[in-house]
Amino acid sequence: MTPTSSAWRLGWRTLWRDLRAGELRLLIVAVLLAVAALTAVGFFADRLKGGLQRDARQLLGGDSVLASDNPTPDIFIARAKALGLQSTINYGFPTMARADDAQGGASKLVALKAVAAGYPLRGKLQTTTQAGEPGEATQDVPAPGDVWVDAPLLESLGLKLGDPLLLGDAALRIARIIVLEPDRGAGFMSFAPRVMLNQADVAATGLVQPASRVRYRFAIAGDERAVRSFNDWADALLKKGELRGARLESVESGRPEMRQTLDRAEKFLNLVALLAALLSAVAVALAARGFATNHLDDCAMLRVLGQSQRTIAGAYAVEFALIGLAASALGVLVGFVVHYVFVLLLAGLVESALPAPTLWPVAFGLGMGLTLLFAFGLPPVLQLAQVPPLRVIRRDVGNLKPASLAVLAVGVAGFATLLLAASSDLKLGLIAVGGFMGAVAVFALLSWLAVKLLRRSVKETTAPRWLVLATRQISARPVYAVVQVSALAVGLLALILLVLLRTDLVASWRRATPPDAPNRFVINVMPEQSEAFQKALQVAGVRKYDWYPMIRGRLVAINDKPVSPDDYADDRARRLVDREFNLSNSQEAPPHNSVIAGRWTPDAPGEMSVEEGLADTLGLKLGDTLRFDIGGQQNDSRITSLRKVDWGSLHANFFVMYTVGSLPGVPLTYMGAFRAPEKSGFDNALVRAFPNITNVDMSATIGQVQRVLDQVIRAVEFLFGFTLAAGLVVLFAAVSATREERAREFAIMRAVGARASLLRQVQRAELIGVGLLAGLLASIVASVIGWALARYVFEFTWTASPLVPLGGALAGALLALGAGWWGLREVLRRPVVDTLRRAAE
Repeated sequence: MTPTSSAWRLGWRTLWRDLRAGELRLLIVAVLLAVAALTAVGFFADRLKGGLQRDARQLLGGDSVLASDNPTPDIFIARAKALGLQSTINYGFPTMARADDAQGGASKLVALKAVAAGYPLRGKLQTTTQAGEPGEATQDVPAPGDVWVDAPLLESLGLKLGDPLLLGDAALRIARIIVLEPDRGAGFMSFAPRVMLNQADVAATGLVQPASRVRYRFAIAGDERAVRSFNDWADALLKKGELRGARLESVESGRPEMRQTLDRAEKFLNLVALLAALLSAVAVALAARGFATNHLDDCAMLRVLGQSQRTIAGAYAVEFALIGLAASALGVLVGFVVHYVFVLLLAGLVESALPAPTLWPVAFGLGMGLTLLFAFGLPPVLQLAQVPPLRVIRRDVGNLKPASLAVLAVGVAGFATLLLAASSDLKLGLIAVGGFMGAVAVFALLSWLAVKLLRRSVKETTAPRWLVLATRQISARPVYAVVQVSALAVGLLALILLVLLRTDLVASWRRATPPDAPNRFVINVMPEQSEAFQKALQVAGVRKYDWYPMIRGRLVAINDKPVSPDDYADDRARRLVDREFNLSNSQEAPPHNSVIAGRWTPDAPGEMSVEEGLADTLGLKLGDTLRFDIGGQQNDSRITSLRKVDWGSLHANFFVMYTVGSLPGVPLTYMGAFRAPEKSGFDNALVRAFPNITNVDMSATIGQVQRVLDQVIRAVEFLFGFTLAAGLVVLFAAVSATREERAREFAIMRAVGARASLLRQVQRAELIGVGLLAGLLASIVASVIGWALARYVFEFTWTASPLVPLGGALAGALLALGAGWWGLREVLRRPVVDTLRRAAE
């Protein structure tokens, strides 16, 4: 029989024996939890990504869209026709809609869209003929003479279905209410009520004039290869500058506040899964070492019976490979089931009819489980092959040694690489993985120092007997004590970190979109109306509001060098240079912006502050001079500070701000952001008093963001259960690691007359002491890692409470005591003779 076949046969036999004996239970549970947590997030993210790719066409209204400031040239229409593609053109612009004078004559800014037959090419438009009723999909477009509108417009103007809506020189009948518009987009005007009409009616309105700012959208749909061919051809023309102010649109132009929320949600879920995997690694290492210790005598007997080291090593490798595959497969199955819970908890945020997942999460889960077992479980087990036959008669030889640093380094490196890949965010992965690795070293060093200090601080002549014996128990096995405290501390670290994130960090997350966040944006307030408008807000009960000048300017030079879109390769940079900026000025820095470089000097003429993202895109730095053309006036100012702007904060934000209280002679209007009072008629009264303003209602958007937060937090809490279970497995493994040694020592003490009550006091004192130390160390490190995650990953300002170390120490003591009671309860019940007989065998 070859050594390989012998190893397989021996591996099978030992596998079934160890399964029946329950010695693989902890290993299986640890691997299963890690794989289940990671694959649950993996399946969810994989299906969500597939769903977004599938729905991208609906969000665009076609397979690809050419958006431009001018009518689509015939060359593009002819090219699409030559490739056999379907196409349709719609265009839109902001304008004022009003009710008839007989119905109050109220007016409101609307987002007008003119459509033709065939719109939309992808997705379904949903409308209804009854306010408040669910929408029905339709392939029609408004008939000539009719308009379809958003429901809020009816309320604002005091109109109902069938009433006329005045648009320019035309009066069109309101025929339907729009419930869902698939290609609505995310521009600022998307928040204005929609009015949709047939393109045949646009000329009668007289609204489109040569200088009108109209946005045209040429959508195509058809065979994938033909679409790709059109995109490549169109992209080449656009790069040559054949059509200024045009670009091929993609789904990436989604709403920034929603995208930021979902990005944070994904990071949060990944963090919880990472912590579960890290805890499982500790549990596997502890359980594998206990497994190896229990099999020393078995391997010595196998060596006596003639088995070679190669056969024994191969047998355990086979056993662990099979266990790893089985536990990983079961974990993948559990993860697949669990990800449906995410879909349920996030109902409304994601569609339940997501596409089927790919095989990537399955392959990743199996690879993670095997890597986890081989990296942390196999090294101590492979030492069993080196047990000498002499151990059969001499129990003091052949004990386990610390694992080879080279073997551990290779395993840990492979495991860390997989975790970094799973994190989907390098910064998050480095902080989580690196923080845990550093924490293990810190825990080991501090626990070793604590054991030394404990031995010297307890006076055996005056201390209670139970305390003396507990101190001797700990100091007699300093290596075991260090391993136990470190393992407990790592388990508690993850649990405390998650509790902190769940409470303080989630609270900070909610504060980013607080209940009193601004829900109205007002623009086009004329300078002479500024004082009266602010007074009207105060009379209505609005005390807190953003109020800034808004100035239109075009960037024409950087450091006296003229700039044009051709100077940049990046598409976003080209678009920014090709359009006008919304500029502003303020003597003081906005309280919701933070200066991250340079200094904001109040009331400093010739100085400006730039948003950091704009600076990165255009390659700007402190000290650069920017020249803006503002209404024909050239203005040069030097960049003296860079600001970090949270575009999802729902406050008034600007790319560029002058650090002065006023800019004399510059044409400007004012804009404000505030929370409207909850009383009916407020918006209509404001528009009647100031008919020229644009008042944008953000209530629906804020409500949606806050609902998303609630759903995501529920999903995180659910996944938290996996990490909690992994943490408890670590605690149980750490406490149980020295069970046999404790049993022998307690048996000897009972044999010489020690009472069971005294030994129970000794055991409790040892567990409480170890738990207090582990909890204290874990809470301190958790506060540091939590601060790093809050600052550099989730981008929140967060400071841990000074009571965290106290709470962590008490929690550690209680958890260690509970895990010790469960894992060591049979130690004091086992007969003395039985324990001593086992030790002598």
